[in-house]
Parts: sequence; C-alpha cells; structure tokens
Amino acid sequence: MADLDLEEIRNQRLAQLQAQNRGNNANNQEVLKEKQQHEDMRNAILSQVLDQSARARLSTLSLGKPEKGKMVENMIVSMAQKGQLMGRLGEKELINILESINKQTSKKSVSVKFDRRRAALDIDDDL
Repeated sequence: MADLDLEEIRNQRLAQLQAQNRGNNANNQEVLKEKQQHEDMRNAILSQVLDQSARARLSTLSLGKPEKGKMVENMIVSMAQKGQLMGRLGEKELINILESINKQTSKKSVSVKFDRRRAALDIDDDL
C-alpha cells in the first residue's frame, strides 16, 4: 500500500514539475522573442541612419570593444529616435562622434611608484 501511495505522489509531483517547466519555457520564449524584436528594430534604425562605411566601422569597433560598440549604437539609436540626426551619418561623422565619446570617457591612468632603494634597504635590514 505504501509503495502505491508513494508512486502516486511521485507521479503527481512529476506532472506538476512538467507543467511548471512548460510554463517557464513559454515565458522564456516570449522574452527571447521580445529581445529579438528589439534587436531587429535597433538594426533597422542603424541601417537607416548610417551609411555603409559608417556601419562597417561600427561593426569593426563592436568586434574589438563590444561594450563601447554597444554604447555608441545606443547613443546613435537614441539620437535618431529624438530626431537629432539629419540625414545619414557617414564615416567621418561617426569618427567625430567616437572622438567626442573618447574625450568624455577617457580614464585617467593611475600611476604607482615603487621606491626600489627603500625596498632594497628593507631587505638588508632582515639579513
């Protein structure tokens, strides 16, 4: 008797888990579909706003520095949606945008100085 009850409980639990899994898969598919639609919209905007040479330069940038490429793409898409861009951007205009971004995001390098004499003196004291 106990084995039959246990088997029935296992089957019920398995059915519940399978139902949950089907629900999660449906939600995941919806999220992926929304992300794909968003990416398609971004690509459509970029292809309308950028000419072929600028698009190639942006692709090259994205290959080398993906986070910077994404940032530039986001900026161009937002500028296009706000109506700040007049006409298509060429390679020179894209280079100007990239230079302005580099000036804004340039990080100041931190320099670390190491005094070798002092380190050498510390070692001599240990001997």
